[in-house]
Amino acid sequence: MAIPITVLDCDLLLYGRGHRTLDRFKLDDVTDEYLMSMYGFPRQFIYYLVELLGASLSRPTQRSRAISPETQILAALGFYTSGSFQTRMGDAIGISQASMSRCVANVTEALVERASQFIHFPADEAAMQSLKDEFYGLAGMPGVIGVVDCIHVAIKAPNAEDLSYVNRKGLHSLNCLVVCDIRGALMTVETSWPGSLQDCAVLQQSSLSSQFETGMHKGSWLLVMFSLAFHSGDSSFFLRTWLMTPLHIPETPAEYRYNRAHSATHSVIEKTLRTLCSRFRCLDGSKGALQYSPEKSSNIILACCVLHNISLEHGMDVWSSPVTEPIEQPPEGEYEQMESLDLEADRIRQELMLTHFS
Repeated sequence: MAIPITVLDCDLLLYGRGHRTLDRFKLDDVTDEYLMSMYGFPRQFIYYLVELLGASLSRPTQRSRAISPETQILAALGFYTSGSFQTRMGDAIGISQASMSRCVANVTEALVERASQFIHFPADEAAMQSLKDEFYGLAGMPGVIGVVDCIHVAIKAPNAEDLSYVNRKGLHSLNCLVVCDIRGALMTVETSWPGSLQDCAVLQQSSLSSQFETGMHKGSWLLVMFSLAFHSGDSSFFLRTWLMTPLHIPETPAEYRYNRAHSATHSVIEKTLRTLCSRFRCLDGSKGALQYSPEKSSNIILACCVLHNISLEHGMDVWSSPVTEPIEQPPEGEYEQMESLDLEADRIRQELMLTHFS
């Protein structure tokens, strides 16, 4: 279907007096299949984003012309899901690559402003108990309210002398801490940690750890594997009273059953992170690193996480097209560190195995 467009000069300005906008692209002029193939989301979802973000994307300035919120959102979705400012993406909605970049910045800011609205733990005890029941129904692991993992997202080098973002593979990245529920909905996302930080250091310094260490969600726990998947493999998380790990060398039938239940439950976040990168190709490195500062890259990652949760609320399948990648194993020599136990946490884990897996 031919779509009439006007490609704008690079100095086209986003906002204008009286909120006058240039409408270059009409959603009603194209099919749902076209929207899914180009922008990764269906028509009604895009309409919802226009309603949700429209006020933030229509802020008046002294400029004479403006790009509509609808066009800005399409530009941002095109970047998030493709990972590049391709000319064909800008051509499809009638704006230059420079204008696309500004649209991405605006939509990212608007989504980040709403992150706490869509990314959070359940607010009441009934919802928290329901979360535990759902996890228990998956593999028989009681008391679980979330599974935690880390993912490295490649970014451009901030500068030649800054090594804090160089991960163990020699690449510049952000190390992002994520917690999800059984549906794959994200309940905690921290995206600003430099890639040189090991996963255990990220967790220890995180606001998530502070919340649980101070007694929030007492009597509940998160699950984590020894060494985090998704390009990490550089560290281990320690057993805590609120953080259950598998046993490295199970010996009894109860320990084997506990490990199997732990692995089956933790696999939820492994699938979730694969799908997040599959849907938002700007995160998976297939088109190269994010070409932004660490702060802007962190916001783009968080914006994609917000969109992930919104898509779940709208009934989109979180695991519709997972990326299959091997799970990295921890380096040799870490196992002694892995079994450095918190004695109270070890008691809780032993009691858990005795009560539920014997």
